[in-house]
Amino acid sequence: MSSLRDIRKRLHSVENIRQMTEAMEMVAASQLRRAKAKAEQARPYALTIKHLVGNLSSSVHELNPFFMRREVKKTAVVIIAGDRGLCGSYNTSLFATAERFLSQYQPEHLELILIGSKTVEYFKRKAWSIRKEIVDWGGKLASDEVKTLSNELVHGFEAKVFDEVWLVYTHYVHLALREIKVEKFLNIHPPPSPKDLHPLNYLFEPSADVLLAEIIPRYCFTILSAALNEAYAAELSARIFSMRTAVKNAEELIEKLTLERNKVRQMGITTEMLEITSGTESLRSP
Repeated sequence: MSSLRDIRKRLHSVENIRQMTEAMEMVAASQLRRAKAKAEQARPYALTIKHLVGNLSSSVHELNPFFMRREVKKTAVVIIAGDRGLCGSYNTSLFATAERFLSQYQPEHLELILIGSKTVEYFKRKAWSIRKEIVDWGGKLASDEVKTLSNELVHGFEAKVFDEVWLVYTHYVHLALREIKVEKFLNIHPPPSPKDLHPLNYLFEPSADVLLAEIIPRYCFTILSAALNEAYAAELSARIFSMRTAVKNAEELIEKLTLERNKVRQMGITTEMLEITSGTESLRSP
């Protein structure tokens, strides 16, 4: 059995860890409230612009390269994960899903755009070519930075630097549920319109090319921004659960160590009393 001193040292360490993880849970909960609101507020606009582009695509898909299928020689994949750990399986689950998706391609046909320090750290050890790295983003990429990345993807697709673009990220559902998404970003495959809506035939003024030159960059910026918002909210929810589990485990260990400490202390008191009693008896003996 451990000494009383050793148990006290362990107990002190575990109590410090519990306080630290509890504080981290509270910070993540505060950040999640803002991140969740931002993600949820962006969803209606993202859905609306998807359906708008869907309606437009039925009229102009033969005229615009962003809606056309073409032979895929080079694929760009944007992988969004966290800058830090301490969030359970959030990063590792996404990396496993991303690897399964990437394994469908030959390495020379892929270029990765990595967002998050953990993402860069993981995929730098792999065989795939890395086109761009964004680290220390922490859910705080400025609109200009997102727009720059979105425009790079749009221009790269337009110039046939790559023939398709995919997004891999985690979608926030609620505190206890997250879903890893692998979504086509370019070329554009708009979602089906609701059943009660019929496809519309548009008369374009100005021309369809001029209109789409304005709408498509907005569409891509909106979809990319929404993915980043969802990913950050999902990361925070995973961190809350991870810290909550750590706090619970620490409390159970504290209870166990406290019981062990009391037993050792009681044994020490009992041993001391026996020694005193034995000494007293020996003094009384003739």
